[in-house]
Amino acid sequence: MSGKKRDKILVVDDQESMREFLEIMLTKQGYQVVVAKNGEHACEILNKDTFDLIISDIRMKNIDGIGVLKKAKAVNSDAMVVLISAFATAETAVEAMKEGAYDYIPKPFKVNDLKRVIKDALKSKTMPKEESESSKSRFHFDTLIGESPQMRKVYDLIQRVSRTKTNVLISGESGTGKEFVARAIHNLSERRNRPIVVINCAGMPETLIESELFGYRKGAFTGAVADKEGLFDVADGGTVFLDEVGELSPVIQVKLLRVIQERTFSAVGGTDVKTVNVRIISASNKDLEKEVINKNFREDLYFRLNVIPVAIPPLRDREGDLILLAQHFLEKFSLEMGKDIRKMSTYAMDILSQYSFPGNVRELENIVERSVALETSNIILPESLALSGLRGGGDTRRSLRTDLGPEGIQLDEVMAQFEKEYLTQALEIAYGSKQRAAELLGINLRSLRYRLEKLGLPAEDGS
Repeated sequence: MSGKKRDKILVVDDQESMREFLEIMLTKQGYQVVVAKNGEHACEILNKDTFDLIISDIRMKNIDGIGVLKKAKAVNSDAMVVLISAFATAETAVEAMKEGAYDYIPKPFKVNDLKRVIKDALKSKTMPKEESESSKSRFHFDTLIGESPQMRKVYDLIQRVSRTKTNVLISGESGTGKEFVARAIHNLSERRNRPIVVINCAGMPETLIESELFGYRKGAFTGAVADKEGLFDVADGGTVFLDEVGELSPVIQVKLLRVIQERTFSAVGGTDVKTVNVRIISASNKDLEKEVINKNFREDLYFRLNVIPVAIPPLRDREGDLILLAQHFLEKFSLEMGKDIRKMSTYAMDILSQYSFPGNVRELENIVERSVALETSNIILPESLALSGLRGGGDTRRSLRTDLGPEGIQLDEVMAQFEKEYLTQALEIAYGSKQRAAELLGINLRSLRYRLEKLGLPAEDGS
């Protein structure tokens, strides 16, 4: 038998069914569980015993959850308290967080969300500050943030690429952080003490890009009243990052190819040939291989740029990184705006997790910035995220498509899928109770069991 100490949790709720559910669930998770039938009972227990975590309902007669929270903090200022309520309001959430609650979860909650909050709360209670800081640094790689397997592969590739002198082509959707990857490669390379020069090729006229890249001589065009160095001059010995390189015109593609092949170029309006030593890192959210096939991009230039390809995964495929990134942006913008917002509520994070983020990390950053600006408490609540269009709309994973299309659909299959999804959600909200799930769906118990059996879901246990 293991000698490891089991964390001790106090559960406070005046509903017997909820107390029993939490006691069974937490005991199965390996915790020591003590239950209190109301706020007064909880205060009596707190006078005699100490707990690693207190989970309390808010709405109770006489002494409510806020009262239990205050008592727990009075007895032990380091007490970790999670409050739960079916009557969630911004005011009670603000009061709970001001009084020192670790988190505030509205009912009905997802069991996995509660398990995650409990795990995080206990971890933050026991982890020394130094260890917390060092673990945070594990999630950072230069200016990049994330610890998903997909990003760890990117980090490994960056380290290997940075030791070489070859050109790199970074691919990925808009907002995935291609420029951050380029800067990480430069910062780890032997060129780190020389500049990295960034130019966005999208939407710039051909003449402007040419003069920006290669410079110009006085009198080369109207307004050229003096000689001007180009970005290749500035970056000599360092790195040039060409973002959205797929937007370059055929003329500029030819001139860029010459720089790569011969390491020479001439300024606009000049005749002298300059020699330059730069590494070129380019990026595109287009499929350049397809652009080559469609004759929109030179094949020889593509192979010169794509010596080492680095593909950045979209945020929706980076499992686990959403929480890290959201917390990073929360801390960043809280500091910039002079606010004391310490975390996101579990419910707000759940809303974020249901969103597909077509704009990737950049979109998440914008959402968190807007939420911090709008929030008046010290925790991000769902109401702040609602203003960004995440609730009741947006491109979510559960979007309902009603466009039939000329090819038609298999109606029985589509209806079965939605029926299964609603049945699963109802059982989750009802904590597995078939009777309660049937009530939520407006059907009788016999009908629920028939539908579960028809769709291959468990139909008999936990009714």
